[in-house]
Amino acid sequence: MSDESASQSTPSLAKDVPLVSAADVLDGADPEQPAEPARGLAALLRRQAVDTRPLAIPPYKRLLIGQGTSFIGSMLTAVAVPVEVYHLSGSSLAVGMVGLVGLVPLVAFGLYGGAVADAVDRRTLYLFSSLGTWVVTLALLLQALLHVDSVPVLLALVAIQSATFAMGSSARGAIIPRIVPMELVPAANTLNFTVGNIGQVLGPLVAGGVLSLSNGFVWAYGIDAVLFTAALYSCFRLPPIPPTGERAGALGLRSVVDGLRFIGSNPVLLMSFLVDIVAMVFAMPRALYPEVADDRFGGNVGPLYAAIAIGAVVAGLASGWVGRVLRQGRALTYAIVAWGIAIALSGLAHSLWLVVALLALAGAADFVSAVYRQTILQTYAPDEMRGRMQGVFIAVVAGGPRLGDVRAGGTAQLTGATASWAGGGIICVVIVVVAGLLVRPFWRYSTADPRT
Repeated sequence: MSDESASQSTPSLAKDVPLVSAADVLDGADPEQPAEPARGLAALLRRQAVDTRPLAIPPYKRLLIGQGTSFIGSMLTAVAVPVEVYHLSGSSLAVGMVGLVGLVPLVAFGLYGGAVADAVDRRTLYLFSSLGTWVVTLALLLQALLHVDSVPVLLALVAIQSATFAMGSSARGAIIPRIVPMELVPAANTLNFTVGNIGQVLGPLVAGGVLSLSNGFVWAYGIDAVLFTAALYSCFRLPPIPPTGERAGALGLRSVVDGLRFIGSNPVLLMSFLVDIVAMVFAMPRALYPEVADDRFGGNVGPLYAAIAIGAVVAGLASGWVGRVLRQGRALTYAIVAWGIAIALSGLAHSLWLVVALLALAGAADFVSAVYRQTILQTYAPDEMRGRMQGVFIAVVAGGPRLGDVRAGGTAQLTGATASWAGGGIICVVIVVVAGLLVRPFWRYSTADPRT
């Protein structure tokens, strides 16, 4: 399918895509010819390798490339801002405040942005919110060039950037089910998370080197500003994606309330959000990285920021099995329990590479849980609700770690970094196990019969 035909009609995008296997795409096989059944080791590798069939869809492919490229730069900023705050203040609590100031804009603009995404062209919303994020990145670059050296200025820019990020992410997540066939949504989400986690590996590792240079903050924010142009290009090349549901009153507060009521009336959706909040609030040690790196590892913070994403990338490359799991609620619960256990053990380790290995195991578990959370959300809700559902998803997924930053930083001030880090993982495991046993519809949820 050519780029021109892909841009003519949104509904046809998903219908016209040939369903080729991941291995066929990788091997350059002709999708029009029936594939011969593979045997032995080759068959096993084909079944376990990441499913690349959504790459046959040009708009999705451009969106993925733009998102992946820009995400590397955004991770430089995600590392640079807390490191700059710690450099100026010397306080893990101040680093935790980076998460707190971004929380309210994430929740408010994530929820409202989801309502807007259900009422306007999602491409337009994604484009303008991405432009806003880019402008804030330029502002971070400017403050570094001018040596403003102000924690309040950094926190204010983080708050604005969180708002634009929430709006754009609500639109982007609601776009995916409109440009790929429904049966390929798990594969598309897997590719999204895999590419994003590659950025989370490369970004912190590059940031570790860049921040060691003279004017390192200038370099970090500057690289982010340049790489973000790839996301802007992918926005421009998307086809129009107009709303499909009722538009009357869709931009008002009532539409947001309707979305929240829809979640509250569906235990499967509600539980998928709650377990993620628990995992991120109690078992996200990110705010402790600068302090722990200074105390134990000579300031070598880059591997800590990259570790979770390293595990997620490995899991993504071997994720062919993910789309074949029917009991997704149960699988999501198992994944978050594994996350909590790995986080707790990593908090007790004093070897840098053992900490990295355990965080990587946690990242692999988190990758699996993220794919199932997003897939449940996108397939369980009707299209006219997907923007609002994605808005709640962004508020939870991006807001949860920020609450976790505050929890980790505040607890570390009272009990020390080790107790804050390891204890949070243990609390996560206990809560999720109890919740999984109590909420039976979520535990029994199956894609074979999604409404049971």
